[in-house]
Amino acid sequence: MVRIFADSTNDLGPELTARCKTTIIPLYVTIGDRTGRDGVDINPADIFEWADRTKDTPKTAAISPDDAMDAIRASVEAGDEILFFGISTEMSTTCNSVRLAAQALDAEDRVFVVDSRNLSTGIGLIILEAARMVEEGMKAADIVKELEEIIPKVRASFVIDTLVYLARGGRCTATTALLASALKIKPRIDVVDGTMGVGAKYRGKRQMVFPKYAKELEEKLLKARPDHVFVTHTATDEEAQEIKAYLESLHYFKEIHVTTAGSVISSHCGPGTLGVLYIEA
Repeated sequence: MVRIFADSTNDLGPELTARCKTTIIPLYVTIGDRTGRDGVDINPADIFEWADRTKDTPKTAAISPDDAMDAIRASVEAGDEILFFGISTEMSTTCNSVRLAAQALDAEDRVFVVDSRNLSTGIGLIILEAARMVEEGMKAADIVKELEEIIPKVRASFVIDTLVYLARGGRCTATTALLASALKIKPRIDVVDGTMGVGAKYRGKRQMVFPKYAKELEEKLLKARPDHVFVTHTATDEEAQEIKAYLESLHYFKEIHVTTAGSVISSHCGPGTLGVLYIEA
């Protein structure tokens, strides 16, 4: 049997995680003197309240090889094949921890570590594809081969309301964050080849920027794989539902999923972030 495991940065949410029969191995988030597991002990609301109160930035940490061994041991001992999906190796050592766990359990031939080259529901899209293949009865090695063709086609981007969290985490300067705030600049962050970069810059309130961002994607969306599209966010439910309604108006996608970003992703993007994620055809 093929079992699916993933780290907690995939942001699929409980319903889709259960649908994909995926076991989550959580990363860690530290706020002050408190360390907890992403999605288990610490949630985004905890992070935003603490960060705004202390003017400090959360710290995140990958899973350890011991965490990975504890998670996959029973499946390895049962003789299952394992597919593990992790955040891009440029962003975390999580994938390497699972490789080390597989070595320690003498199961390298049955544990397949898939570097998503992505984050958030960019990983989730890949898991959905893998889950479909598992249901079709494909072997793990064959699924990995198919996914090698899909992973470069995953498109993930997010519009960020504030650069404060990136600045606190050292991913941009405080001066840049202050200037962006003063000019009401909302950058679009694109994931390309496993790393994040600024793809565009918008000006104005996010209630106006989010629809503009989604509309600019329309031509590409109408050429995407029609099975799934995600709206993943740390914004308000109303803002996310507005973008979902726009996607519904295209009469193109079979399933439109709205999910909230987990604690690790939220630690870096902050509140008021929204992204549209899909796979190119």
